[in-house]
Amino acid sequence: MSGINKVILIGNLGKDPETFTFESGVKKVSFSLATSDSYKDKSGNKVEQTEWHNIEIIGNLADIAEKYLKKGSKVYIEGKIKTRSWDDKDGNKKYMTAIELNNFNGSLQMLGDKSSQEETSYSAPPPPSPEDDLPF
Repeated sequence: MSGINKVILIGNLGKDPETFTFESGVKKVSFSLATSDSYKDKSGNKVEQTEWHNIEIIGNLADIAEKYLKKGSKVYIEGKIKTRSWDDKDGNKKYMTAIELNNFNGSLQMLGDKSSQEETSYSAPPPPSPEDDLPF
């Protein structure tokens, strides 16, 4: 049995998206996303914790992100966790974990501010199902 790799986040962009275009013409848009959680400490004071997530959007959804997202935008994201490793110039192993959305998985929903109540949703098409090829 294979596992499930799905992440759902709602947060705000910490910076404007950066775009990279591969030689094939496919775009990758990346940005940091802040999610916050709060709790009360022993003294009853509210404590807020912010987590930062690396987001990478590849393919058709990248075009939409590049055009409409900016620092501070509030978004709902569905994707998968992906970790890459490489050796730096000194030969040290480096790792980066990101939430990846691409043409086969992922969903991006732009959440408008309270005054505009705008919401726009974009999803990658679902991958083909093995059942689609069954002769019955």
